[in-house]
Amino acid sequence: MAQTEKKGGLLRKSSASKKPLKEKVVLMYDEIFMTEDPSKCNPRFWEELFLMKVNLEYLEGKLEALDGEELMKIKDNINCLFQHCIQALGEEHPIRVVNALQTLCALIRGVHQKNKSTSGFDIINMLVGFDKAELCMKNLMESLDSLLCAEGSESLKSLCLKLLLCLVTVTDNISQNTILEYVMINSIFEAILQILSSPLSRREHGYDAVVLLALLVNYRKYESVNPYIVKLSIVDDEATLNGMGLVITQALSEYNRQYKDKEEEHQSGFFSALTNMVGSMFIADADEKISVQTNEAILLALYEAVHLNRNFITVLAQSHPEMGLMTTPTSPIPVTPVTPLGTTPPSSDVISSAELPLDADGQTSNLLITFLKYSSIVMQDTKDEHRLHSGKLCLIILTCIAEDQYANAFLHDDNMNFRVNLHRMPMRHRKKAADKNLPCRPLVCAVLDLMVEFIVTHMMKEFPMDLYVRCIQIVHKLLCYQKKCRVRLHYTWRELWSALINLLKFLMSNETVLLAKHNIFTLALMVVNLFNMFITYGDTFLPTPSSYDELYYEIIRMHQNFDNLYSMVLRLSTNAGQWKEPASKVTHALVNIRAIINHFNPKIESYAAVNHISQLSEDQVLEVVRSNYDTLTLKLQDGLDQYERYSEQHKEAAFFKELVRSISINVRKNLAFNTLSQELLLKEFSTIS
Repeated sequence: MAQTEKKGGLLRKSSASKKPLKEKVVLMYDEIFMTEDPSKCNPRFWEELFLMKVNLEYLEGKLEALDGEELMKIKDNINCLFQHCIQALGEEHPIRVVNALQTLCALIRGVHQKNKSTSGFDIINMLVGFDKAELCMKNLMESLDSLLCAEGSESLKSLCLKLLLCLVTVTDNISQNTILEYVMINSIFEAILQILSSPLSRREHGYDAVVLLALLVNYRKYESVNPYIVKLSIVDDEATLNGMGLVITQALSEYNRQYKDKEEEHQSGFFSALTNMVGSMFIADADEKISVQTNEAILLALYEAVHLNRNFITVLAQSHPEMGLMTTPTSPIPVTPVTPLGTTPPSSDVISSAELPLDADGQTSNLLITFLKYSSIVMQDTKDEHRLHSGKLCLIILTCIAEDQYANAFLHDDNMNFRVNLHRMPMRHRKKAADKNLPCRPLVCAVLDLMVEFIVTHMMKEFPMDLYVRCIQIVHKLLCYQKKCRVRLHYTWRELWSALINLLKFLMSNETVLLAKHNIFTLALMVVNLFNMFITYGDTFLPTPSSYDELYYEIIRMHQNFDNLYSMVLRLSTNAGQWKEPASKVTHALVNIRAIINHFNPKIESYAAVNHISQLSEDQVLEVVRSNYDTLTLKLQDGLDQYERYSEQHKEAAFFKELVRSISINVRKNLAFNTLSQELLLKEFSTIS
């Protein structure tokens, strides 16, 4: 008997030269694409259609092949197909439901692909017809809500979420997707929360649910009242918030693990041996080889949760005991195809005892630690656009955290100490070895370490001014909390002071190049005012009196940098150029630093002359400092502990619009190629009862 070969909707006999035979479902699609109603000749047409395995490729291709006029001619049949799909979602037989969901995905994508240039209202008319749109979409959303909340098949729930992601992301700019008005009116918010609060549903569908929620929150968020924003901001159910935190933690942990694996693989390879042999000249190339695609989708979800919901702040510091107890279920789970991070779940979304909450050091971890490690990776290389966006979003999230009173309370809590191994950028003047002897410290120390690391490693030609400003603002906000609450943090402040002084030195050395692109005086003023904060209020939050002495020692030791900065800003503030005003602000801000230098330097020189010492040791300089505080006069500077609070709408709207566009494209691309395979679904529903 001749074997039958299937290709592109055709059935071909391999041993004969007869005309290829089409699959029955393809023949039925062809009938839909005629102008006649297909059910006229066959009253059971629609009933039979949803028993046939969907041929997504053929259906989408057929829609895309038609021009606008041809599509309008079969509009009634398209409307009819859409309506029958919605009716089929209420069927008892799961195969009909599966096929209806698949067909809806193909219809929505196919019609949108064909009508990219037309308005959203035309798309609605083409799919359902204006006269029936409200009722049809209401029925569709209610059916999807019922399927997501039901006790039934996990595969059906998965397909419902895929359909919703398909619906949300058919346009690059989701705010131009008018179909989403119906998703706003007929909310599925509670269904998403139910998935996140249930351990089984969360393991299976948590990632898709979180990404879907993040996208829905960004629909016309500045133009009208978005019910998903309102509802997300008031969620206070602990199980739901923890569930969301677990999904985000796992996705970020998976990214960190992949990066670590690639890093170890790279270090043990031939290229690493070659690098060791010839020095550090290839370090930049080596770093590029271990980059892993960033996950902006899950990062956006974390941002929206932190920014909108104050109750979510508590989730950041919680270790999750259920993660440690959970084991991989014995029942088979559909395996998600391997795809780039940022588009789909990094794994089958099963949290096992081997993954969380323990980190690589075998200590209890939490969402904040995982996020800080993720940030330390993506912030290393800001030359890549995706990493630049990810790095910026990481700093925006940290800004929101640094402004929150409760977050600061646990960041600075002496009873919550962790060892956080951040990733450090390979640099010529230091070894890229992870410090295994890091002490356990309050979490704020890891945040400060991350900021110092960024300051030190990004002084380059393509200077990321915006990220530096955010970085300094985060440090300032943390210091404001410490001053306000008199928190004496045992931190290696010298590393921060040294990094800040080197930053000022870099700005001065590259004055001409940088001034062509940036107002460097804004950043210089922020750095100088950080020192003013330490000088004016340091006695209230530095850990010991000797820490305050060390601050003065660093200022005196590096006085040449401050002298040079003063000369530069004085020169520009006395000229009538565009930098006159911003430079003069820095001139005024330097008054106390210059007073310290001018007060102590003569005394140090005098001490050296009297004792016939050519070069004083640190202890000798500190002795001079301690014995001459009494005669030092400083000016009280106002507003050092004040800051402007973060505002998304006024300053970040353009950034988030572009970010959401990028995420929408990624999610759609992934759905198109990987996640709509029916094989697992049809195996699960291979019999109809």
